[in-house]
Amino acid sequence: MSSTTASHDLRVISIAGRPDLAEAMLTMESSWPAYIRPDPLLVDWAFDRHAEHQLVLVDEDDRVVARAASVPLAWDGDPGRLPDTGWDEALRQSLSDTYAGRALTTLCALEVAVIPGYQARNLSGHTLRALFDHARGKGFRNLVVPVRPNGKHRRPELPLAEYVALRRPDGLPEDPWLRVHARAGGEVLQVCPASMTISGSLAQWREWTGLPLDVDGPVEVPGALTPVTVSVEHDYAVYVEPNVWVRHRFTAPRP
Repeated sequence: MSSTTASHDLRVISIAGRPDLAEAMLTMESSWPAYIRPDPLLVDWAFDRHAEHQLVLVDEDDRVVARAASVPLAWDGDPGRLPDTGWDEALRQSLSDTYAGRALTTLCALEVAVIPGYQARNLSGHTLRALFDHARGKGFRNLVVPVRPNGKHRRPELPLAEYVALRRPDGLPEDPWLRVHARAGGEVLQVCPASMTISGSLAQWREWTGLPLDVDGPVEVPGALTPVTVSVEHDYAVYVEPNVWVRHRFTAPRP
């Protein structure tokens, strides 16, 4: 998919069709905390090898206002075969499956993000639907997502499995982003307890968070879904972020 029409007079464009937008997609302002730092080599590989699955929404001025990054996987539909190290492993598995020549039957969404100020327009939902259309059009059987529940940071001490089970009176998930997936027909499969692991020196973590981090043990950090483990003696901190595997099934490609 190179370009289609989206809601709000926005266009959906694949980086394969507009490689000049790759930098704008990568540097787009989003709500992700500064310490979320994916492996740049794997990200670059995904953009080079699977550019067609990197989507952006652009406005009338050709400005990138949302993005949907994804990579294809060889997955047989067994939830037990989805990695507990969700986000990190999905990129590595895509690389391995691609070079091994395995049948890439599933698209894995790594991120759906919207620039600040556009969230209230339900642009995240529109971006997710654009990714659905793309996945169906490419003939994928499933779209799987290691979802980062965007309300979990308010309850960092609560185990993610318990948080995922929280429901509103209407039966939908309490978490806003899980609720978007549920309304779109997504099925929660399981927690991936170590979806991302970010480690760094205390100097790095102080720069990322603005916190003193001068006491050993778990520390609540703004935006983090779980506490960050700090070791003053050894001058490092480690954050292990859990996510939630969600599946969207596609029965057949769209005509």
